[in-house]
Amino acid sequence: MFKPLWKAVFCVLALTAWGTALAAEPIVIKFSHVVAEQTPKGQGALMFKKLVEERLAGKVKVEVYPNSTLYNDDKEMEALLLGEVQMIARSLAKFEQYTKTVQLFDLPFLFEDIAALDRFQLSPEGQKLLKSMESKNITGLAYWHNGMKQLSANKPLRKPEDARGLVFRIQTSEVLAEQFKAVDAKAQPMIFSVVYQALRAGVVNGTENPYSNFYNQKLHEVQKYVTETNHGALDYMWITTSDFWNGLPPDIRTELDKIVAEVTTYTNGEAERLNQQDKQYVLNAKTTEIITLTPEERNAWREKMKPVWARFEKEIGPDLLKAAQAANQAQ
Repeated sequence: MFKPLWKAVFCVLALTAWGTALAAEPIVIKFSHVVAEQTPKGQGALMFKKLVEERLAGKVKVEVYPNSTLYNDDKEMEALLLGEVQMIARSLAKFEQYTKTVQLFDLPFLFEDIAALDRFQLSPEGQKLLKSMESKNITGLAYWHNGMKQLSANKPLRKPEDARGLVFRIQTSEVLAEQFKAVDAKAQPMIFSVVYQALRAGVVNGTENPYSNFYNQKLHEVQKYVTETNHGALDYMWITTSDFWNGLPPDIRTELDKIVAEVTTYTNGEAERLNQQDKQYVLNAKTTEIITLTPEERNAWREKMKPVWARFEKEIGPDLLKAAQAANQAQ
């Protein structure tokens, strides 16, 4: 008569032990990205992993997959929404199918410098954009800088007319396509991991990149000239799914919020340092000439590209565009 009772007690103990073991399993965050670890985004992802595993040891584990080792940039969003990864830091140029408002960040010569971009992103209007895709299960955690973009080609680009007929690699973005159309050039959307070979083969003739991407992807080996236009910023929105973020235990989410803020400050500070460092590396390599434009030359590019703003003003929203322009005035 005691045998069934003994079996029942054994089953309860076994189930309890199994449940305890399950509870002890850490939450795994897979962070996938498409650039080298030496870039601002690469360094930010590693810092996130470091801080999480220091402060949430045993509770959260972060796995970082750099340089398209897990997914390339045309698959990472799909992987996120399917739950195959939990975090990505996606270029702001790649959200237009989810919200047209984020196209704002691709408008050429909208922000005078990174400081102006910072002011806008920290403003109520900028912070609101982080939450603009929650109906599509996308939650923005923060903005990460990668640096101001420069043009590159195998011919000197001093005047807008110099770009005529060239094919520039772009991220998939209507705004960026119109930007190059404005200077009578062609735009070719292409995943980042194949750009080097495409330049080498002559499939495309030029690019737009911050120095950190330009150097770390070895584009200085296949591009003879960089023109320092600072015509836009290549920034990222660090995102997760709303389902994943809202499903985290409140205490863990609170700590992750603190880490996100700390990592963002670190990453954005590193972006400027790394870009200046990599610019010097490009100069040291002596394979690529860096062209510095006069204010008048840069303004010629600006005037040629500025009509793109009007083409997208209605989709983005006039008030949002005004708020972005206002950020150019230091407070």
